[in-house]
Amino acid sequence: MRRVAVLGATGSIGASALDVIARHPGRFRVDVLSAHRNVDALVELCGRFRPELALIADPALEGTLARKLKAAGLRTEAAAGADALAEAAAGPLCDTVLAAIVGAAGMASTLAAARAGKRLLLANKESAVMAGPLLLDALRVGGGELIPVDSEHNAIFQCLPGGRPPLARAGVRRLILTASGGPFRGRTRAELAGVTPEQACAHPNWRMGRKISVDSATLMNKGLEVIEAHVLFGASPDAIDVVVHPQSLVHSLVEYADGSVLAELGNPDMRTALAHALAWPERIEAGVAPLDLAARAQLAFERPDLETFRCLALAYQALRAGGDAPALLNAANEVAVDAFLAGTLPFLAIAEVIEATLGELPPAPVVDAETLIHRDLTARDTARRIMRRAFC
Repeated sequence: MRRVAVLGATGSIGASALDVIARHPGRFRVDVLSAHRNVDALVELCGRFRPELALIADPALEGTLARKLKAAGLRTEAAAGADALAEAAAGPLCDTVLAAIVGAAGMASTLAAARAGKRLLLANKESAVMAGPLLLDALRVGGGELIPVDSEHNAIFQCLPGGRPPLARAGVRRLILTASGGPFRGRTRAELAGVTPEQACAHPNWRMGRKISVDSATLMNKGLEVIEAHVLFGASPDAIDVVVHPQSLVHSLVEYADGSVLAELGNPDMRTALAHALAWPERIEAGVAPLDLAARAQLAFERPDLETFRCLALAYQALRAGGDAPALLNAANEVAVDAFLAGTLPFLAIAEVIEATLGELPPAPVVDAETLIHRDLTARDTARRIMRRAFC
C-alpha cells in the first residue's frame, strides 16, 4: 500500500491523480492533501479520501480550514504555509509525493521530498527548471526515485531502457518533445496582437489551468519542458528537439544511434502518465479510453515557428546560458503571464518582457536554494519594472 501526498490536489493534475487513486483503493492511500487557497474544495476532498493532514498554502486560511474540517466531522489535521508543505513532503505520513503545485511555489516541497528519499512524481516542471542542480543533488542525497509526470517526459521515461539511464550508454541520439501548437498554431504575429486571455486558455486538446494554458499558447510550456528534459535526462540542448504535433497523440519520441525511433502514444489524458508513475514498474487501469488510430486517420508533424512564438527560442537561449538563467526565465514568465491574464499586458509582450529581463540580469551559478529564491525575486521585480516602463 503506497501512502501518497498530493500537493496541488485541487488543480487539474491533482484531480486526475485522485481519480486514478480512487480506482485502486487496495494499492494507494491518500494521507496528505494540499491546496493553494480553495478551502472548500480541499475540505470536500478530505471528506472523500480521509487524509491524515490537509495543508493550505496561505497561512491566513489555516483557522478557516481547521474549523471547516471539524464542522464536517473529519479528524484530518490542518496546517498551512510553505514550511508545513515541505515538512509534510519529507515526513512520515507518505512514501510517494505528487509534486503538482504550479510555479515556483512548489520548489521547496519538491526538494524536501527528494532529499527525504520519497518516490517523487514530478509534475511541477518549475522545480527542475529553476533548481535543476539542487534537485539532482537532493535526489543523490535522498536516494529516492523521480518519475516525471508531464506527459512528454513521462513518454521519454517510458521509451528509455530503465527509465533514466545515461543517454550515451543507452545509445540515444535525440530526445524529441511534441507540442500541440496550442490554440494559435499557424497564426502570424499580426494575428496575435489582440488575443484575449480567454482565447489563450482555450486549448484544443488538453484541459489545464490558466497559467499553463497561456504557456502552451506562447510555447513557453514547451521551452520549460526542453529545460526539464535537459535536467532529468542529461541531454544537451542540441540533442533536444521540438516538433509540433496537433493531434497530441504522440507524446514524445526517443531517437537511437541505430536509426530506431521509439514513441509513446495515447489519448491526451493525464491519467495515463499519472497511473504509470504511481504504479511503476507495473501497469494499472487509469480510466483512459483505448486509442483508436484508425478513427484518428492522420498524424501530422511540423517544425515550430520560433519567430512568432519566441518564448521557445528564449528557453533554449536560457538553457545554453546556464547557471540560473532558466530560473530568471521562469520568474519573468510567471510575472508576464499573470499580467496578461489580468488584462494589463498584451499577449505578444510576454516574450518581450522575458527577453528584456534576461538582458538585464546576467546568469549566476546555482549554489543554494536561498540564493536562488533571492534571484527569483530579483527577476520578478525586474520584470515588473520593465512592464511599468514599457506597457503602463
